[in-house]
Amino acid sequence: MPPLADQTPDLLRSTLAELQARYASLQSRGLKLDMTRGKPSPEQLDLSEGLLTLPGNRDHLTEAGEDARNYGGVQGLAEVRALFSGVLGAPPEQIAVGNNSSLALMHDCLVYALLKGVPGGERPWSREPEIRFLCPVPGYDRHFALCETYGLVMEAVPMTPTGPDMAVVEERVRDPRVKGMWCVPQYSNPGGETYADETVERLARMEAGAPDFRLFWDNAYALHHLTERRPNLRNVLEAAAAAGRPDRPIVFASTSKVTLAGAGLAFLAASPENLRWYLGHAGKRSIGPDKLNQLRHVRFLREANALERLMEGHRRLLAPKFKAVTDTLERVLGGSGAARWTTPEGGYFILLEVPDGCATRVVELAAGCGLAMTPAGATHPYGRDPDDRMLRLAPSYPSLAEVEAAAEVIALCTLIAATEARLRA
Repeated sequence: MPPLADQTPDLLRSTLAELQARYASLQSRGLKLDMTRGKPSPEQLDLSEGLLTLPGNRDHLTEAGEDARNYGGVQGLAEVRALFSGVLGAPPEQIAVGNNSSLALMHDCLVYALLKGVPGGERPWSREPEIRFLCPVPGYDRHFALCETYGLVMEAVPMTPTGPDMAVVEERVRDPRVKGMWCVPQYSNPGGETYADETVERLARMEAGAPDFRLFWDNAYALHHLTERRPNLRNVLEAAAAAGRPDRPIVFASTSKVTLAGAGLAFLAASPENLRWYLGHAGKRSIGPDKLNQLRHVRFLREANALERLMEGHRRLLAPKFKAVTDTLERVLGGSGAARWTTPEGGYFILLEVPDGCATRVVELAAGCGLAMTPAGATHPYGRDPDDRMLRLAPSYPSLAEVEAAAEVIALCTLIAATEARLRA
């Protein structure tokens, strides 16, 4: 197709009529597809089916000889902390293990900060006249939802190929009302960027107006590669300690997309002072996490290279789905000027950028063909994309055949929306 920008109004109308005919044909297929969330597929969950038989009858003693069936151990088992120490970039003694949701750990840290304050702060955050959080965009809607739930004012910071725009961050963070910043540093959600070493260093050493400023470092995709390449993300805990700001970052991760999403493990890694702060509050919230689940993970992953083999199984299932989407977008939209999209090397999402004012229309058209997409605006604070142009595509859960069908719908709907916009221009 010739670029839409080069087409005359008559040719655009002819193009739109042809696209609408193709759209009616797709509607007649009665599709019912869902690409709203980045959930693991049933086939991915099957990779960890062996967990369901573990730790096994009468296998409930930890390496320390403690009974994992009982109360206690709020920090989590020493052996599971050692197993994931390399992933988190922290020694086992600076790691805490929770239940299946790292989002729950983020929530709790935010609430503890609001109610009790954090090390280095003068008072609980809730006693401040206003609290602001820096939010790289496009970003993760559940981070934004936590801020909105607790009345934190969100400030959007544009993303670049090397991470958040540090000139903007360094300017905004001088404001003492800015208490925190969300970061997905590797295979960022949804753009797929990995923070450059310089970005991590600048985040670690920058001057902040609030002495109790925190980086909420959500390294959700540390193991989730789609290619043979492996990024070498700078260790933020080490960078912050070297910069004399060891308490700045709190690192979060989980096995939600590694083993079983509903029965995985969540992790928090932090400076000794931050960890003492977290455990002091967590110990009042709970007498301890599910240590049997921790034990079964140790049993399941204790063999050499077991974690790497498991993630290679995920890659074999996921990579064809991502390729199906990007191949279809290139075939249908390539050269049209109607969209741009990422080709991620890891993570769970593809970012689709359509012409300004078209994202909501693409979602609406897709729904008319039986495809549920992540709402337009989800990539921005308060669900408002000021340009209405960014869409998050989540190919992981549907089957490959369903992903191929969904990609056809998305590409066609994008082309229709862009052609309509061009005719209005």
